[in-house]
Amino acid sequence: MGERAAESKDRPVRWGILATGGIAARLAGDLAALPDADVAAVGSRSPRAAEEFARRFGIPRAYGDWAALVADPEVDVVYVATPHSAHHPAVRLCLEAGKPVLCEKPFTLNEAEARELVALARERGVFLMEAMWMYCNPSIRRAVELVRDGAIGDVVAVHADFGIGGPLDPGHRLLDPALGGGALLDLGVYPVSFAHLLLGEPARVSALARIEGGVDVNTGMLLGYDSGAVAALTCSLRGDTARTAVVTGERGRIAFPRGFFSPERFVLHRDGAEPEEFAGPGPAGTMAYQAAEVMRCLRAGEKESPLVPLEGSLAVMRTLDAVRERIGLRYAGE
Repeated sequence: MGERAAESKDRPVRWGILATGGIAARLAGDLAALPDADVAAVGSRSPRAAEEFARRFGIPRAYGDWAALVADPEVDVVYVATPHSAHHPAVRLCLEAGKPVLCEKPFTLNEAEARELVALARERGVFLMEAMWMYCNPSIRRAVELVRDGAIGDVVAVHADFGIGGPLDPGHRLLDPALGGGALLDLGVYPVSFAHLLLGEPARVSALARIEGGVDVNTGMLLGYDSGAVAALTCSLRGDTARTAVVTGERGRIAFPRGFFSPERFVLHRDGAEPEEFAGPGPAGTMAYQAAEVMRCLRAGEKESPLVPLEGSLAVMRTLDAVRERIGLRYAGE
């Protein structure tokens, strides 16, 4: 879309969706609610899966391989929704073809893969963004503004958790080390990204985990910062945790309810004052905010999003790498 940015301002942005799993279906459904977005094509390594997905969402073109989707001249931007073990080759294919990319989180399996993709995007001048939809959520953005404006004073602690109840089917992708399975990369990326948003990259990382079948199923992290702040974070495949988050400052705290990664509201507690509830402009759980940010960037000719900066995605991957080092978790080929 790079050279056609001006032309595209008076027509919908045309999306291609690479992969056909549950997260791809969520974005396809949310894109349908945006008047300036069209899903033009879907691609999968399975022609049948692509055709079924296209019928389900009324998508005009279905491709049985990734390369055909990427080569489609009527696709302005590609959403990569594969398991994260395939993010690197899928995104690389798009970038080499000059196609802007929104890549599902976690960005890649490790920081080295992410760094290579970021370098390629910058070298080719192609837009790239991690699909950390939490960062585009209006309630999250408002809370960050309050913190930066000093509403709760200097941040001293961040607490966040994301656990799901089992048992999972033995064949589930989260239990498959070949797909980068485990709690950390799929669930833990949210608490880590949340802490990064408020405190930046930690100076020190400690972690403990229960490893089963080559993946982490219950993991705790303690991140330390030069400011003296700490972040206590957990993720699990063995228990349905509260899925809440709290940012505590020297003069108050901000509390997010269950589903902190896509909140509709939060509560500000200031010392000596009554609690204040803040509500976002729309429903929780929608991925449309991140799609709108991608389209804004493309129309403005921006190669990176200020809401989900590539340097931030690299920093989060470094932290996840450090956690895996502490708990002794490595994936094939690393």
